[in-house]
Parts: sequence; C-alpha cells; structure tokens
Amino acid sequence: MNKDMAVSRRNAVLAIGGTTSALAAALLFGWWQTDGPGASQRSGRSSILPLPLYEMDFQLTDHSGRTVSPDDWIGYPTLVFFGFTYCPDVCPTTLTDITGWLQGLGDDASRFKVAFITVDPERDTVRAMADYVSNFHPAIIGYTGVPVEIANAAKGFRVKYERVSTEYGYTINHTAGVFVYDASGEFVSIIDFHEPRENAIPKIQRALL
Repeated sequence: MNKDMAVSRRNAVLAIGGTTSALAAALLFGWWQTDGPGASQRSGRSSILPLPLYEMDFQLTDHSGRTVSPDDWIGYPTLVFFGFTYCPDVCPTTLTDITGWLQGLGDDASRFKVAFITVDPERDTVRAMADYVSNFHPAIIGYTGVPVEIANAAKGFRVKYERVSTEYGYTINHTAGVFVYDASGEFVSIIDFHEPRENAIPKIQRALL
C-alpha cells in the first residue's frame, strides 16, 4: 500500500484531525524555553518540557512485535513523534517531513532511532503500524501498546492527546511536534509542525554533537 492510498483510506473515515490551539500554544511555549528567548534564562527543569529518556518509564511494542522501553533508545540520537494511522493530515505530513530530513542527513541518518508512537492503540495494532510506516523512511519505527503505557509515554514527553467524536466515529487531537534527543537521553529540541527544513535539520544535527 502506497502513501496516497493510506491517506485516502483514512480520509474516507475521518474528516478532521490535528492539534487544538491550546496544545499548539503549549508547544510554542516549549520552543520559547528551549530554542527561543527563554532558553538562556531557564533554571531547573520546566514542567512543560519533556523529561530525559532515562527518567521515563514505559513499555511499548514496536511494529515487529518487540517490547521496548526508553532504555533501548539511550545510546542513539532519537526523534520521537506521536500520532495515529487514521490521522488525515498532520501525521502523514510530519512523517513525510521526517523522511526528507533523514535523507538530508545522508550517512548520519543511520545513527538515529526514529519513533512514531500511536495515540490510538485501539485501532493501531502492531500490524497496522507496520503497514503504515512502510510508506515512509525505513528508519521510522512504529510503536503501539496498551493504553496505560501509551499514557505513560505521553506523560514523559509532555504530550497531550484527546479523543474527539465525529460523524464518522472519532479522531484524536494531539501534540504535533517532533522531539529531538541526543545519545545520552537528554532532550535537545522540538521541531514544530510545518517548521521549515532549513530550521529542522540543524536542530536534528545538534543531537549528534
């Protein structure tokens, strides 16, 4: 199944998706504290910024059926994005962007772990995740799990998501940023939805330093 087919199938089921304005504002504030004017003035750990990977505690299942935890990502620079396979716009767009960023990194792309974590475990089975991520860069690994573990992961990354009823069933509003971590498990930056490539790639490269 190619990407256009996957998106068309899900567009037939869902009419809308993406983030609420409140979630977008929280992400913007996270940027302000990390890369913006507030970065140099920050003291201590903000309650809105993601935790280091080594302080998180969750277990998920990757799209090959293997159980993983945050410890499996420590030792590698890591990109993390939360979404779902029935997402009509934000998720396929972001995963396509990630694919382009990784291609732009050349040989350095092989150094990264890239995680796509579902916020819709009810529909996003291991098989569904495997099918979906096959449309994008091969480094992107899909992760699902029981709802409590998805919630634990989201809590560590400060991700917000909520189920919203629609005339077609339901959709999920969710934080749409890509989280960048270095190999030590420290949070480096957030890449916002639709952030220009010329900004995104330097942020990713900072994880390699």
